[in-house]
Amino acid sequence: MRAILFLSLLMLGTIGVAQTTITGNVVDPNNEPVPGSNVVIVGKAVGAVSDFDGNFTLKTSETPPFQLKISSIGYTDTTFDVTSNNQNITIVLNEASTILDEIVISASRTPERLFESPVSIERFGLKDIQNTSAASFYGGLENLKGVDINTNSLTFQSINTRGFASFANTRFMQLVDGMDNSSPALNFVLGNLVGMNDLDVQSVEILPGASSALYGANAFNGILFMRSKSPFDFQGISAYIKTGITSQKAAGDNPYYDFGIRAAHAFSDKLAVKASFSYMEGTDWYAVNEEDLNNPGFTRADPGYDGLNVYGEAVSGTVNFDALAGLPSGTLGSAFVTRTGYAESDLTDYDAQSVKFDGAIHYRPFADDFEIIYNGRVGRGSTIYQGANRYYIDNFSLQQHKLEFRNDNFFVRGYITSENAGDSYDTRLAAVNVNRKWKRDLPNPNDPSEASWFGDYAATYIGAKLGIGTGVQLDDATAHAAARAAADTGRLIPGTPEFKAAFNTVIADGNVATGARFIDNTKLRHIDANYNFSHLTSDFADIQMGGSYREYELNSSGTIFTDNDGPIPYAEYGLYTQLQKKFMDERIKFTGSVRYDKNELFDGFVSPRGSLTYTVGENRNHNFRGSFQTGFRNPTTQDLYIGLDAGRARLVGASPDNLDRYVFDTSVSTNGAAIVGSNTVTLVGRAAYENAFSVSSLAAGTPEVVNTPLVKPEKVTALELGYRGQIGKVVVDISGYYNDYQDFISQKFVATPKYGQAGDGGLSLLALQNNDIQIFNTYTNSLADITSYGVTAGIEAKVLGNFDVGINYTYADFDFDETSDPDFQPQFNTPRNKVKASFGNTELFDNFGFNVNYRWTETFLWENSFATGKIPSFSVLDAQVNYAVPSIKSVFKLGASNLLGDEYYTAVGTGYIGSQYYLSWTINN
Repeated sequence: MRAILFLSLLMLGTIGVAQTTITGNVVDPNNEPVPGSNVVIVGKAVGAVSDFDGNFTLKTSETPPFQLKISSIGYTDTTFDVTSNNQNITIVLNEASTILDEIVISASRTPERLFESPVSIERFGLKDIQNTSAASFYGGLENLKGVDINTNSLTFQSINTRGFASFANTRFMQLVDGMDNSSPALNFVLGNLVGMNDLDVQSVEILPGASSALYGANAFNGILFMRSKSPFDFQGISAYIKTGITSQKAAGDNPYYDFGIRAAHAFSDKLAVKASFSYMEGTDWYAVNEEDLNNPGFTRADPGYDGLNVYGEAVSGTVNFDALAGLPSGTLGSAFVTRTGYAESDLTDYDAQSVKFDGAIHYRPFADDFEIIYNGRVGRGSTIYQGANRYYIDNFSLQQHKLEFRNDNFFVRGYITSENAGDSYDTRLAAVNVNRKWKRDLPNPNDPSEASWFGDYAATYIGAKLGIGTGVQLDDATAHAAARAAADTGRLIPGTPEFKAAFNTVIADGNVATGARFIDNTKLRHIDANYNFSHLTSDFADIQMGGSYREYELNSSGTIFTDNDGPIPYAEYGLYTQLQKKFMDERIKFTGSVRYDKNELFDGFVSPRGSLTYTVGENRNHNFRGSFQTGFRNPTTQDLYIGLDAGRARLVGASPDNLDRYVFDTSVSTNGAAIVGSNTVTLVGRAAYENAFSVSSLAAGTPEVVNTPLVKPEKVTALELGYRGQIGKVVVDISGYYNDYQDFISQKFVATPKYGQAGDGGLSLLALQNNDIQIFNTYTNSLADITSYGVTAGIEAKVLGNFDVGINYTYADFDFDETSDPDFQPQFNTPRNKVKASFGNTELFDNFGFNVNYRWTETFLWENSFATGKIPSFSVLDAQVNYAVPSIKSVFKLGASNLLGDEYYTAVGTGYIGSQYYLSWTINN
């Protein structure tokens, strides 16, 4: 508190100093304004940004003469000499010859031309953000080459680069102003649900492929960098309002609202502040697929029906009618029966919401490049997340608080990320426990007169088949229908007060045996630092060093992790260095880096990277690059410490100290009870790894014992070759990559006998015969040799004067030896072929522009613990037209995503993605 007070007093003391004032206008060669231009004093971190009309005002304590540097994306930098106070100047910026002149930072942790980047990189700048045809800048990233977006819901989009990604894409990082934006408990990014306001985004960069040598664990298959606008450079108040409809066959047409505002002000050349807020609300894509993927053609008339988006049917079992009736085996036989479930639409209201706020104080005590920054971000939202089950993430919140010290040569930052699951719950468990509210699953051994669903089902079926009371023996189908009707007597009907009361009780209950809510207050604390010695070593090479430290504190009160007895802490750290040197008249550039990382649960890991770029041509307009990179991925918090009943299986993390603290009771069959002398047995998580059969061997009828190794870090070696160049007015970018994975982290389903030791030839076989088994989802590493490879190629050009046209193609595939690991599910989840194209003009005529984007995706296989199946090929057309009204500093945009209206989906089990139509009004951005 004292430190904050001291800083506040120090900042207040900087206000009111003498100032030099420079006003001016930035225009292009046609005398059209260039809004968003940076006007900076050379050698100082002092500047201004031109407004909608190209005007700017720069106030500084510097005394003339001094020099200004003026820059804007898409234009060539220029300088201007200021000789006196109160000058009014006009700056003319010439259009840059190519987008390859744009500056990127992430590829080498230092500014460099995109043209000279040593690895593949995609950039989405201010111009791209303002002209995207998608409903948000984040959705517009899907039009970049080599980038896929898996749409989980309206507010949750998951980026996939180079494959092996589900919605829980733990192989991809997202940094927002240097802060890891991942959920601390889930270890993956929730899209832009709690990310950055559209108005505050200055640029987005995406590095596909391994980046662990600079960015550490989990920068494995890609990393996204979001950089916000500085309040020193981008001042004033800007706002937008967007409204429209989402249209889907299942959900109909529903209104959609999005509003945002940003305010920034520099009180002097030492102190600036900013704040932004946005609110989005709409109706999510309904998931209404009732197909039984395991039994194609099954309907609810079949006793073992299990619909894709129908939940509660995971409560199931094989009912031996002969044993229950005391009849000779084969008289009535047995049947696999599932309990009647509820549709997903009965278990969620499909409200989609995102609320984001962030504020920052920027302080430059010496009015130079040294800066102290406090940044706080708070986001809250509601969305659907699909993992092992479908989860309604309701009123989820995530907040981050950062303190950073930096200048042009170094930074030191520390931040804390904390989350609160809010009112989130598991829709499958909600259905299961709503059912149990009105009737228990199995007969009560202590009170045989108490009604139970399977008891009522069996009794009615046996009576119907034997003709008890009627003298008429019914056929199987009719007897099963009568049995289900009898068992469902008293069932809570959606929409009734009784159902609503039971449902609300269940989703507020964090006990998985009776409720569906999950509680999460997990935190992470992170510190990282970097020092660039280039100003001292540039005669030899550009050298930089850095490091990071992170501590997790898992806190789910036993609803996700095995933390019933208190939070679980663990930590990791890393150190790195990089050297960059140019040769041969700066045509060859070598970049080498190496990093050491250590997680307290695993051995340390060294990840090196090396790259060469070679620039050729008289005009230096052709660049060839090659790189060798390594990466690694630590097991996630869930891989290590999860302990969760997901209905179809229990998930048990593989940390050694997790195995014995996941303990639960489970029921056994009537025959099993006679063997063990009780209706229940106690199982421990260790059994999943040391006392189990493989599920695939049971399905094949040949039980095979499996001892599952505990999970350890995953490694990748990546090779990449590429070319960037300009040929006339055409820009070409081609790259190819090859990845070789070792110890690929995977999940395996195993079946643990509820009594006996797997392979004992006795009790465990009886457990199998009685279906007294527990399915576990374990976390381990695949034995298979896995490789992936791909090519991306893109062309961008100016045609017919001022029209922008682009087309890109991506090929991606993988190989693995199935015989070495037959149970392995790779979850590549990426189309082999896809094509994207764009066409637009930012100035078709005065103040009018448009942009059209087209995407084609080939059929591909989606694999996930929730469901597996083919994703049909689809084509999507997005378009927007915009009109600027300079007199009110406004831009109006009319647009549509999926303009053709052909519904599609990117994962099995999600709702079909319909169309989104919008009209927006943006002021002073």
